[in-house]
Amino acid sequence: MLRSRPKRTALGLAGALTAVLTAFAGAGAAPAQAATAPAATAGQVLVAPPAPPLRAQLQIQAQAQTQAAGSPTVSPAAPFDHVPANSDYRCDPGNLCTLVWDPTTGDYKIFYLYACARYSLSGWFGQGFYADNQSGGVRSYFYGANGAVLKSFTPDGGLNHTQDWTPVWAIRNC
Repeated sequence: MLRSRPKRTALGLAGALTAVLTAFAGAGAAPAQAATAPAATAGQVLVAPPAPPLRAQLQIQAQAQTQAAGSPTVSPAAPFDHVPANSDYRCDPGNLCTLVWDPTTGDYKIFYLYACARYSLSGWFGQGFYADNQSGGVRSYFYGANGAVLKSFTPDGGLNHTQDWTPVWAIRNC
């Protein structure tokens, strides 16, 4: 049975709260690889793509408003940053980096998916990008609303790939 986006947003918020409470309790998620967290200065420098055309930005904003979504989020929570279109960004070793247009800030929101988990997405609409800079033979998956695998892939050294995030409801980075 298909879930509605408002329910998905509510589940995402509940998951985020659970992740925060778990972090304060001292429990944490395991990294996707058996390695220490990557250094902040390591990694390949990539360039964020151009901003979506104005028409696409307006569609993304309308979808986000219709679904009562604000800034795109993941659950469990993951580190993120914002980067303007056409700007440099890093995808450090061990990360699956995802770029989704954030209609609340007018730039790309980058999630650094390092901890091995299945991440539920909320507020992800329109064209975006990902770079897989993991190692160790991991396989990542993008899932649709019904839980079916939409895409499966292995690391490729952190190259930018185009992705329509609208049909993607979850990501597993390991």
